[in-house]
Amino acid sequence: MANLPNMTKHRGIPSGLPGTGFQFTIRRANPRGVSPLFARQRMGDRTPTEKFADLAFLHALWHRFGAEPFERGNLDAGRINWLFGRELIPAESPFDPASYDSLLKINEQAARQNFPDAFKDVLHV
Repeated sequence: MANLPNMTKHRGIPSGLPGTGFQFTIRRANPRGVSPLFARQRMGDRTPTEKFADLAFLHALWHRFGAEPFERGNLDAGRINWLFGRELIPAESPFDPASYDSLLKINEQAARQNFPDAFKDVLHV
């Protein structure tokens, strides 16, 4: 196997939303290179399960990191992209969207407005 880049593996973050194909973490670095982060536009036609995956991911991040900056590490780029630029923002400047070492933080004001249930103590899945 190719020499893969190092990445922080976040303990305590679920691997995904049970019973769906939505993942929150990746097992290993991408051998073809780091998937860059970008803000994906959320359209009104997203399913309730897709919206719940965003909520559950943000809930896990909030209860693991709170308002503190954290490394992207093994967090799934596809899931981050649905929140990036709104609820998840760069925590450093300059920000490298194609690095596992990039720092992110939760934009608490936007997150509480768009996903208030993410801040509850318990989220029933």
